Amino acid sequence: MVIREIFFYFFMITGGIFAAITVIGLIRFPDVYTRIHAAAVVLTISAFFLTIGIAIYVWDFYLSLKILLISLFFLISNPMATHSIARSSYRKKIALPAIRTIDAYSDFIGEDQ
Repeated sequence: MVIREIFFYFFMITGGIFAAITVIGLIRFPDVYTRIHAAAVVLTISAFFLTIGIAIYVWDFYLSLKILLISLFFLISNPMATHSIARSSYRKKIALPAIRTIDAYSDFIGEDQ
């Protein structure tokens, strides 16, 4: 087995494990905000590992470079998208808990509790 294949399998299996953890987090977490957290952090890492594995599997310079640029796009766009979804759901008061002990975010955006 070539060392390239070992790295390919490592990145693909690791990405698959992180994707499975994302699914478990989306099923098990109780509210929208913790589910968004699971989707933002773990799914970004999963997509990063999968695209790195695909770039190693392809092993063509220009095509691998394009795939790595897609990976960079995942690293930039996914956290920004999930942040905007969380912020808009907070502003629209979607799935907010009835009793909140600490809400420092409302002070930050200038809204009343």
